[in-house]
Amino acid sequence: MWPKKLALIASKGSLDWAYPPFILASTAAALDYEVEIFFTFYGLTLLKKDISDLKVSPLGNPAMPMPVPMPNFVQMLPGMESMATMMMKQKIADKGVASIEDLRTACLESGVKLIACQMTVDLFDFKPSDFIDGIEFGGAATFFEFAGESDVNLFI
Repeated sequence: MWPKKLALIASKGSLDWAYPPFILASTAAALDYEVEIFFTFYGLTLLKKDISDLKVSPLGNPAMPMPVPMPNFVQMLPGMESMATMMMKQKIADKGVASIEDLRTACLESGVKLIACQMTVDLFDFKPSDFIDGIEFGGAATFFEFAGESDVNLFI
């Protein structure tokens, strides 16, 4: 039955975890899926106007390929997160991968509904003006209304 529906929950707000929901959503939209992403807890930061400070931590990512193998205690040193973030951003640019901003815009332009979790907005004292235009605000019930009829549900 068409259109197929994809419901995503984005719960993480780091640079590396920002890619999966936007790539999956934009791809599904290109395949004529109806798509909604529910951004909750740390994933909510992906809807903020300024996401230039997204980082990636080598410590929290044991499978992250590093040019030189590093023990965990080295990854904890000050400056390692900034170095890993810089390396990841450079690799993204070198490989011609779209930026998070570009993927987010592609999602909005292709009709993907981006929903900010109202409870999380309230919990972290965010204001609607902190977020990009074109999003909606809703609670868990808003997500379940769509997810209950979706063909695919993913928690990222």
